[in-house]
Amino acid sequence: MGVGVGLLMTGGTAGAAPATKRVFFGAYTTWSGGAKGIGIGTYDTANGQLKTTGVITGVVNPSFVIESRDGRFLYAVNENTKGEVTAINAATLKVINKVATGGADPCHLTLDPSGKFLITADYSSGSLSVFPVKADGSLGPRTQKVQHKGSGPDPERQEGPHAHHIVFDPVGKYAAAVDLGADSVFVYSFTGGQLKLVSTAKFKPGAGPRHIAFHPNGKTAYVANELDSTIVVCSYADGKLTPGQSLKTAPSGGARNYPAEVLVSGDGKHVYLSNRGHDSVAHFSVSGSELALVGHTPVGGKYPRHIALDASGGFLFAANQNSNNVTSFAVDRASGKLTPSGTALQTPIPVCVLPTRLG
Repeated sequence: MGVGVGLLMTGGTAGAAPATKRVFFGAYTTWSGGAKGIGIGTYDTANGQLKTTGVITGVVNPSFVIESRDGRFLYAVNENTKGEVTAINAATLKVINKVATGGADPCHLTLDPSGKFLITADYSSGSLSVFPVKADGSLGPRTQKVQHKGSGPDPERQEGPHAHHIVFDPVGKYAAAVDLGADSVFVYSFTGGQLKLVSTAKFKPGAGPRHIAFHPNGKTAYVANELDSTIVVCSYADGKLTPGQSLKTAPSGGARNYPAEVLVSGDGKHVYLSNRGHDSVAHFSVSGSELALVGHTPVGGKYPRHIALDASGGFLFAANQNSNNVTSFAVDRASGKLTPSGTALQTPIPVCVLPTRLG
C-alpha cells in the first residue's frame, strides 16, 4: 500500500492562490486494463487542464471517492462482492485502514454533517452500512446495517433492491438513499449514529432511480433515473420527497441512454446530468420549481459515469468510463454553458472524479 509516484504541486508567490489543485480519480482495478488504484492528479485553476501525478495503491475497485470536510482524509468504496470501505490520509496518501461493509458491491458513500460517521450504499445487497470515524481518520467496525426491500419490472436490473446513492439534505437533518432496484428513494433521519426511516418516495415502475441532488434552497431535489432516461423534479420538506415534473435527458433514437450523475450549480440556477449512451452532459435551467432543457454538450468521451464541479464552480469534469479519459469544461457563470477546456486526460477506466475543495 502506498503511492506510486510523488505528487507535484505548483504555486505562485507566497499568499497567492495555487495555480493547481489536487484531483483524484476513482476507477476499477479488477477489470481488464484497469487502474492500479486511486489516480492522483492536478488541474490548472486557470484553464482546467488535468494532469496525472501518481496513484494510491492497495485499494480494490475504488469506484467512488470522497474527502472529509477539512480535506485531511479520503474515503473510497471497494466495489466487490466482499464489500469494503478504505480510509486514506490525504497528506501522506497512505491507506489508514479498511473495514467490511457487510454488504456486496458498495458503490457510493457519504459522511454525516458532523464528520463522525460514514455511510455506504451497497448496490448488490441493497443495503446501507454505518461506520464511526475516529480522530485519526480511521474507520471503526460497522455499527448499523439497513436492508432495503423492493423490486421493479426490469428482470435484469430490478430483481431486488439496489442501493445506489446516499446523500444528506442541505440542512443535514435527513439522508436520502436512492435505490435503483426498488424504484424508490428512502429518506432517513440520522441521530446518535443511527439511521431511521421517515419516508419513502416511489418513482415510476422501471424508472431505476440512481442519484439525487438537492437544490441549495433545500426545497427541491432532482433524481436521475438510469433505466428510463429521465430526470424528475421533486418537492422536498421535512424529510419527504414528492416526485413531480419528469423530463427526458436525451433525444429519442440512437443508442439506449443511461443517466448517471446529476449536479446543481452553487447558485442553484443550473442542473447538469451525465448521459451514458448519448455521451453528453445535459444542461437544464432552473425556473422556480421546474426545469427546462437548455441543450446537450458532447462529453468528449464514451460513457460518462460521473461528473463533478470544482469548488469555484468554474469547471466541470467528466469521468468517461469506456474511453479511458477525463474531460474538462469551463462553465460560463451567467449562462451555465459548458465549453471544452484543455486536452482530455487519458487514465484507466475512470468512473469518479474528485476535485478537492481545499487544494
